Amino acid sequence: MFDFLKKKIKESVEGIKKVFNEPQKEEEIEEKPKELKEEQKIEAPKEEQPQQKEEEQKEETKKEVEEVEEIEKKLEEKPAETKKEEKIKKIEEEVLEEVEEELKEEEKEIEGESPEEKQEEAEEKTEEETPKEKKEGLFSKIFGKKKTEGKKETKTKKSEKKHILPLFEKKLSEEEFEKFFRNLEISFLEANIAYEVITLIKERLKKELVDNPVKRGKVEDKIVDTIKEIFEEILLEMNPNELIKKIDENKKNDKPTKILFLGVNGVGKTTTLAKMCYWLQEKGYTSVISASDTFRAASIEQLEIHAKNLGVKVIKHQYGADPAAVAFDAIEYAKAHHIDVVLIDSAGRQHSNTNLMDELAKIKRVAKPDFTIFVADALTGNDAVEQAKEFGKIGFDAIILGKADVDQKGGAILSVSYISRKPIIFLGVGQGYKDLEPFDKKKLISRII
Repeated sequence: MFDFLKKKIKESVEGIKKVFNEPQKEEEIEEKPKELKEEQKIEAPKEEQPQQKEEEQKEETKKEVEEVEEIEKKLEEKPAETKKEEKIKKIEEEVLEEVEEELKEEEKEIEGESPEEKQEEAEEKTEEETPKEKKEGLFSKIFGKKKTEGKKETKTKKSEKKHILPLFEKKLSEEEFEKFFRNLEISFLEANIAYEVITLIKERLKKELVDNPVKRGKVEDKIVDTIKEIFEEILLEMNPNELIKKIDENKKNDKPTKILFLGVNGVGKTTTLAKMCYWLQEKGYTSVISASDTFRAASIEQLEIHAKNLGVKVIKHQYGADPAAVAFDAIEYAKAHHIDVVLIDSAGRQHSNTNLMDELAKIKRVAKPDFTIFVADALTGNDAVEQAKEFGKIGFDAIILGKADVDQKGGAILSVSYISRKPIIFLGVGQGYKDLEPFDKKKLISRII
């Protein structure tokens, strides 16, 4: 059931997945921010001399440490002199100042008060101060360079992160989308889906995929979810309990509920009527059948066989009699015998024949049915859609689609409801009387996707 459509959708989705999984083009890679390129150019020569600068810094720090150690030794050996005390105090003060400055900077960074703009300002200040030959303390020499390098690294990482994002996301161009959807459109047409439905799917998918970043691993889910949403919107369903409510309501007023069946020749209208009779019997309701198809040869005999199997009465006239008169007599019989439901058959009118369609409208005016049900064959594809348009001029309340169990495409089911704006109430899923399945659109969609 619906294997063809399921296969075609899967193939189309696999095609678009290949587009999304293609490696990034060189043009996209070259579109890096100018700042990143400049940083890379500036930092490249610096990478060649890091060891020399580290060695120079180590030598300077060693000299300062040796000076401090010599002062401490002298202090231990000789009594403290005034000049030496002042020198030691200066060194201590410088060290303390440096420590306090470093701690303040760390606190600001932890509190989140040092964004990129403040880092740039700090770097500009340090550049302005360097020509003045500001004296660096012991701690600044040891830790200063590492911090500035860390800031540059974080800045570079942020710019690189912006560039890495396209590797995980992709914007589908309109040209790429048209190429992808062309295959899907052909598949939908082959599955007998109406062009109006295909247009709706195309517009929605285009909105979701074109110029809209989609994660590369999520494109399949995006397409499938969108198609599911559209199918749920276009498929209208009618709960069979609405029939039951109306029957119970009329029963309280001692009136029969009248159901008229419409459809062209060969769609299984008479068989569907018999299935409905069985379904009502299972619910505990009585029925009578009106043989209002007085045009087709052997139509009355076919109904009588079904009625005998189900144990119900058939109201009939001769062939060529007025179909509306037969329906009227069946309704009167139901009133007299307190029968719950009148099931009215009708001749299969070709939707292109205006005179025969007018005769069918007469039956509806006389019988005044509570429900008019349009019966179609799921295997007729788009022709079922055209039939629904024409029978819609007479008016119907719900749809029953027969032969749904052998429908590999599913296009008629997806299209008839959307075009007619009428709900589907049952699906015919076999030739037996029990083979009338209440329509469940979620169950149907799960079979397709």
